[in-house]
Amino acid sequence: MNKILYINTCVRANSRTNRLAKAVLEKLEGKVKEVRPLDFGLEPLTERMLEERTAACKAGDYTDPTFDAAADFAEADTIVIAAPFWDFSFPAQLKIYIERIMVEGLTFRYGADGNPERIIKATRLIYVSTAGGPIVGSHLGYDYIAALAKYFWQI
Repeated sequence: MNKILYINTCVRANSRTNRLAKAVLEKLEGKVKEVRPLDFGLEPLTERMLEERTAACKAGDYTDPTFDAAADFAEADTIVIAAPFWDFSFPAQLKIYIERIMVEGLTFRYGADGNPERIIKATRLIYVSTAGGPIVGSHLGYDYIAALAKYFWQI
């Protein structure tokens, strides 16, 4: 069965972005797991946290619960991200979530040439975003996710 990971970073209860993403999810076949990074109480990574994560990755030990989000991301066949357009980007909670899922050996690895190689299962990523008015200039949030998808996850 197709595993769909729905990363919901919508803050407002009646979010248009969430409504649109739910409509997209209805069109997909598979089992949906919704995660709301805001509910995790995630904090930006600190030096100590990075040292602990690096040591665990070098040991190949991904059993700590801090790796659960990355494991879910790695196992998904389809990823749907709902992120409202805020300040030319997306809510900060999405950036913190991405910091947590970018785990070497779990969601990507570096090849012999030093370039990232895909190790996640997902073959499709759908980014859903709405804005309260016209988007003038760039949508840096979309550009960021597109760069990760191309460079690290090869989606």
